Amino acid sequence: MPSEKQQEYRDHPINENEEIQPNPELNENVDDITDDLDALLDEIDEILEEDSEEFVENYIQRGGQ
Repeated sequence: MPSEKQQEYRDHPINENEEIQPNPELNENVDDITDDLDALLDEIDEILEEDSEEFVENYIQRGGQ
């Protein structure tokens, strides 16, 4: 049995000429998340560049550890 929202959506006529407006608040959130992710990836790159061999060796399992 469909919920009221699903039924309302189904009953809404589709208008292909209707222009969809982007939500500026969502764009700001995406920009913030993208900036945070870029900063995190840059930090990971710096760590790997400093001593990548030691970094990798710390994660290698030895003797069933």
